[in-house]
Amino acid sequence: MKAQVVQVDPLPAGLSRDQILEVYYYLVLTRSLEERLVKLYRQGKVVGGLYRSLGQEGESVASAYALQPGDILSPLIRNLGSILVRGAQPIDVLRQYMAKGTSPTVGREMNVHFNDLKLGYLGQISHLGDMIPVMAGIALSFKLRGERRVGMAYIGDGGTSTGAFHEGISFAAAQLVPLVIIVEHNGWAYSTPTSQQTAVTSMVSKAKAYGLPAVTVDGNDVLAVYEAAKSAVALARDGGGGTMVEVVTCRGGGHAEHDDRRYQPQEDIEQCAENDPIERFTERVLRASWTNEGELSALRDRVHSELDEAVARCESEAPPDPDSALTDVLAMPPRSESLWFRSSRA
Repeated sequence: MKAQVVQVDPLPAGLSRDQILEVYYYLVLTRSLEERLVKLYRQGKVVGGLYRSLGQEGESVASAYALQPGDILSPLIRNLGSILVRGAQPIDVLRQYMAKGTSPTVGREMNVHFNDLKLGYLGQISHLGDMIPVMAGIALSFKLRGERRVGMAYIGDGGTSTGAFHEGISFAAAQLVPLVIIVEHNGWAYSTPTSQQTAVTSMVSKAKAYGLPAVTVDGNDVLAVYEAAKSAVALARDGGGGTMVEVVTCRGGGHAEHDDRRYQPQEDIEQCAENDPIERFTERVLRASWTNEGELSALRDRVHSELDEAVARCESEAPPDPDSALTDVLAMPPRSESLWFRSSRA
């Protein structure tokens, strides 16, 4: 009797089976961490707003996964997956949202507004579009120093209508800097549909106007985003300059947890739910026999265990000491105590 042969599809170029499992781990970690944050938000334990990447986890994880150690990315509020791939720890994300004294910014900033340049991520400036020229400058520094490093910056389709975005890509294209720009085209700028804030139907035309190469990819196809980002990163690293990668995706929730998105057509909401990037990736890897349900289940259990520990630890930690507001304000200590400082402490 002949043994049954299981047909295994060839792995995507450049990815090993272990890497496929690692990508799955980050996808599940991103969504699960945000689900924990939603519960904490509803319990009144999150300080400020909560911004989810529901429906966009795939493009965040896949694009960041194309980078190498030494590269730097700048995330937006829906790129939690990107910084997790770069090495950000869930406990620090929880601390940020809950404004703990142990958070990377000592409770001064929230969500993903924090940095770790050693790991390779630079927190965003809140003004939309402004990180494009900032990251263009960082990428230029790589070029001037002869370093084979790459920058990656994220921007929403609404942000592509800001002046800073156009200044940034114009400079990046003219200077041939190693910068990959990920445009997240999810159809909404808060409650404004794309058609009401720009006349173009594809963001690619905005890049081409400045001579910047650009491609469009299905943002809910994890492997397609990875391959597009990998090609753009390789071109930048080899001195070929930047690329815009437009990922066409969908926002699975409102602008933030306080937004009930009543302005969004019901058919859009249903279509987004049917095009879930994690479900599509899971079906793809199982169908291709790159893994099995047992291995995926073990990874989900690992994520839940790690988050149980992180949440319990974070909830037990204290808020910032009020005196910490006076530390790390200046780049270097003043030569002598100022009169203002003495009088304010009297």
